Formats: sequence, C-alpha cells, structure tokens
Amino acid sequence: MLICLTASHKNAGFDMLERLSASSNQAAPRILNGHDALQGAVVISTCNRFEAYLDLAAPEGSSPVEVVHEAVRAVGAVAGLDAAELRTTFGFVHGNAVAGHLFSVASGLESVVVGEGEIAGQVRRSLEQARTDGTTTPELERLFQRASQTSRRVKNETELGGEGRSLVRLALDLAESRVTDWAQARVLLVGTGRFAGASLAALRDRGATDVRVYSPSGRAEKFAVGHGIDAVAHDEFAVTAATVDVIVTCTTVEHHVVDLALLEAGRDEHARELARIGALPSIGRPAEAPATGIRQLVIDLGLPRNVAPDVVELPGVELLDLETIKIHAPLEELGATDAARAIVMRDARAFGDSGEEQRLAPAVVALRKHVFDILDAEIERAASRGDDDGRTEAALRHMAGVLLHTPMVRSRELARKGDQQSWIDGLEAIFGVTAAPDEAVAGGAATGDLDAPGRRADAS
Repeated sequence: MLICLTASHKNAGFDMLERLSASSNQAAPRILNGHDALQGAVVISTCNRFEAYLDLAAPEGSSPVEVVHEAVRAVGAVAGLDAAELRTTFGFVHGNAVAGHLFSVASGLESVVVGEGEIAGQVRRSLEQARTDGTTTPELERLFQRASQTSRRVKNETELGGEGRSLVRLALDLAESRVTDWAQARVLLVGTGRFAGASLAALRDRGATDVRVYSPSGRAEKFAVGHGIDAVAHDEFAVTAATVDVIVTCTTVEHHVVDLALLEAGRDEHARELARIGALPSIGRPAEAPATGIRQLVIDLGLPRNVAPDVVELPGVELLDLETIKIHAPLEELGATDAARAIVMRDARAFGDSGEEQRLAPAVVALRKHVFDILDAEIERAASRGDDDGRTEAALRHMAGVLLHTPMVRSRELARKGDQQSWIDGLEAIFGVTAAPDEAVAGGAATGDLDAPGRRADAS
C-alpha cells in the first residue's frame, strides 16, 4: 500500500515547512524505524513542501491509521514538532491516488508558481537520497521513475514547459518595481546551491552585469570561475552585503546568513572607510544609499530562511521572502494547466493499471506453471512413444499458447477494472490453482509477462 503525507504552502505555514525542511535528510530512516509494516520511505523537501511517500506491507482492506500515526510521530521527533499538530496539518493520500498526486507535484502543478521547473529535479534527487539511505523499495522506485517520465512529458507537450516558470523569476518579476535599471544594479548572490545557477541566469536575462557571489560554505571561488563572476571573500561579506542594491540568497544552510547585525556592521565599516579617504566629513555618518534607487532589496529564496526578519528594521531595506512571493503568485494559465493535468491523469491511470496487473502476477505465474507442467509431461510421453520429428511437441506447444491467450487477456481486463479477485477465484474453481505470492515473484520475472509485483491499494 502506498501512502503520502503532505505539507505544503497550501496547508502549512512557512515556519512549519522551515522546521520540516531543516530535518528532512534524517526523516526517512527515522520513519522506517517506527513500525514493522513500513517497508520504504522517500521524502521530498523543497522551499514550499514536505512530503513523505511510504510503502506499507499492509493486508488488503486493513487500516493504515496506526502506521501513519507512527510515521507522523517520527517526523515530528526529527523536526522537533508536535505530532498532534502535524496530524492536523498533513494531507493524506493513499492507494491509486498517490501516483496522481506525485505526478502532479513533479510536473509543477502543485507549486507556488504553477509549472515551475525546479521541482522535477528535486523529485529525482529525493529518490537518489532514498537510494543512498537504503529506504526505497521497488514500488517506490517505479512510482518515482514514472513521475519523472510524466514531468518530462508535461514539459515537452504543454506550454507549462516554457521559459521563466520558477520562483526565482517570479521573485525578480516582483522586484521590477524596486529596481529601475538592472544593468546599473549591484547584485550579491549568496549561495552556490541548487537555485544559484538559476538565479544568476535570471538576473542576466534582466540585464544584470555586476553580480558577485558569496558562499557560507566556502565554494564561492569555484562557482565564480565557472560562471564568469567575482567571488566575495568572508572578510568582505558584511561590507558588500551592506552596499549592494540587491541581495539574492539561495543557500541550504540552516541558519541566517544575512541579518540586521551583519548589515549594520557592514554599513559602519563602509562609513569608516569613506571617512578615512575623505569621502565623508566624519565617522558615524550613515553610509551612502545603494547606487540605484532609494531602497536596498533583499530577496530570500532559502528554506530554511537565509535572511533574518529583523533586516527590515534597518532604514532603506526591503525584504522579499517566500511568503511574500506566495501571495503574489500568478494565476494558472488555464489552457496549459488543463492539458498538463490531462497528461497527469492519464499517466496515473496507466500506473494504477500496471500496478493492478502486477497484483495478479503470482496467480498468472501459477497458471502458466500448471499448464506448462502438463505440457512438459505430455511432450515427454510423446517422445517416449516415438515423436522423433517433434511435430507432436510443436502442436502441443501451439495449443498451450492458444489456451493461455484468453485467460491472459481477461486477467488484464479484470485487473484494470479492479476485479482481480474474480480471475483468481475462477482459476482456483476451474483448475484448482492457487498461488503463493512469495514463491511466484521470481517466476513472474522469469516469464517476462509481467513486471515483478508490487503492493498497491485501491483508492477509496
């Protein structure tokens, strides 16, 4: 049974998402330690969502409530959040609906900016992290690989794949009213992680040429060389941050890299330097305003937050963070979104159909074994009676294939209707064939008729 626990910008505050994000790397292993029925977990953590995809070894028709509560408690323990609060916040998706939800997430349909492109890579990296942690399962692998395929199809076949759909670009769109001329603006990029390259590209698209980079983790030089910009050393950070027109932060560190104290210290140091060279009459006079416009704009794309809220207490500073971006997110472009959702629904149905067929794999293998055991016995008998030219064997094999064709077709038809049990019951009633699931998995892979079976749950 597949389960998804989801908290996003739609149902959770950014404070909670920030706490969940900070501990996301430890969440999946901790979840699996919570209950014996939990076989696998993949966690997606982005700037506007936290989701845990779980694979449960639960009998058909059983309630997953106890297991889900254990998973929520594990997430709360890692993040330092109250489990009761999480239970009232988390959305809950299960069974065949899980595929539709993940495919929609991976395609950017659930993002703050509908159709944004970063999420597809984040989904892929989540699966890679689960592989590293050893928390994935074949069914979760199948789910996430199909999600990546769907996101590529949406990008290639709809207008949602067009240039410019990202949080970075939306933030810069909102900044247009604050920055009158990007070509004259001095910009400091803080971070060299997943958003840094996208942020730099978006800044250049708007005409920004004076962009420098600082990295709290010391990777600024490498990033700067690779992107043709200047790096800011640690001892230059405060002054640079205090005197540029725009700061864009996009790091994955779990503490504030820009705060009131940093900007105040930078302004003071800058003022002292200006006084030393005679640009100001005396120490203590406020530093000059940024070169373009009256205000200094700080754009915080980090989660956890990179910028302390107290920066707005400094005169001339305006903060644009994820919560503000969310408020101003544009409405969906209905035509493109409808086309994308149609692709998601079709792919989710196909995923569900293949999963339902996989649930029949043990019974299919048992039937084929039953028929071919009889066939082999009859071929051996024919050979002992003088079937030297193989014509009897060929005829028997052809007849076995013909006899199996209709049951195989009917198995798929009934599986797609969710009526696998009718086929299984008929198999037992007519042939006396039953399947032991654990024994049939290997046989199913060997026949090549069906993929290795996974556990699924019907949506209810």
